[in-house]
Amino acid sequence: MKKEVYEQVKENFLNKEKFLSVYATKSEEAIRLKNKHDQDMRPAFYRDIDRIIHCLSYTRYIDKTQVFSYRENDHISKRMVHVQLVSKVARTIGRALGLNEDLIEAIALGHDIGHTPLGHEGEKILNELSKRELNMYFSHNIQSVRTLMELENHGEGTNLTIQVLDGIMCHNGEIPNNIYKPVQKTKEQFLEEYQQCYINEETLHKITPMTLEGCVVRISDIIAYLGRDIEDAIEIGVFKRESIPQEISSVLGNNNHDIVNTLILDVIENSLNQDYIKMSDSVFKALFRLKKFNTENIYLKANTDEDRKKYKEKIIYLYYEYLEDLEKKNTDSIIFKTFLNNMSKEYVEKTDKRRIVIDFLAGMTDDYFVRSM
Repeated sequence: MKKEVYEQVKENFLNKEKFLSVYATKSEEAIRLKNKHDQDMRPAFYRDIDRIIHCLSYTRYIDKTQVFSYRENDHISKRMVHVQLVSKVARTIGRALGLNEDLIEAIALGHDIGHTPLGHEGEKILNELSKRELNMYFSHNIQSVRTLMELENHGEGTNLTIQVLDGIMCHNGEIPNNIYKPVQKTKEQFLEEYQQCYINEETLHKITPMTLEGCVVRISDIIAYLGRDIEDAIEIGVFKRESIPQEISSVLGNNNHDIVNTLILDVIENSLNQDYIKMSDSVFKALFRLKKFNTENIYLKANTDEDRKKYKEKIIYLYYEYLEDLEKKNTDSIIFKTFLNNMSKEYVEKTDKRRIVIDFLAGMTDDYFVRSM
């Protein structure tokens, strides 16, 4: 490309940043883990979007559980649908507030890339295994960072910006707050928090994004899944819409459209021209009650005790089978054929075998997990 064309296109990409809020994160602020001076007309966070959607782990979203596993209904959400909904909700809020939509989209699309097969049930089982075997916690948000930073690209990683990786690390919508205010971090502080999340449960639950865009994705995660999970539950007959308590529906509505619309508008109204992301007290109280309702009526009932027992037995069985394959160097095993043979020599030689097996299990789709038995 001619230099003058390159410069004009690069300027066109950046033009919209002239109109961003003073609280937005500009592309010029992007920090990469590895300082590679690649010439590219795309802004840094825009490039991160491209790097994420071309990941193999991004492709596997399409067959990973959101809430309900192995239900014969093609309209039930998969993880791929969820991340797209988070991206749309977050970009809507971000555009209204004048924030960097490229950064928001990159965080949103990558935030669940480390999620396990079988949804949160699979995550819980791998966490128990990891604590017992490695004396470390396993959580999908940290595994998402690990996947993008250390596993993708044959073990070389994707070299995303720390603003994107940090937003992914801190996205956990399972812990709602009514206000999120970013905490400035250096590259070194981000890496220290990342390492602490493996060994310190308090850090894991208290980490806060370093950008306002990361805060938007965090609040958008819960906005995107609460109402949609209700629609999925009603679709398969878990409960009727009228079961949603009046104290919730009178504030938020009783369908996904109204719930999402109410929450987005409330966040925008309470966050415009502020250095934080906030919900009003009344809406946050209703959201908190809805989260509790969903937990009791959806998430705790998504799997039967028999399902949980079966999943746990299968994951533990596969863990020890693959660990034995690694120790015996059984190259006919699928952990070699479909994983290790495609990874860098450094990853294979320097990674604890127990961690390798957990990486492999975490990366499986639901169907691949079943076929592995």
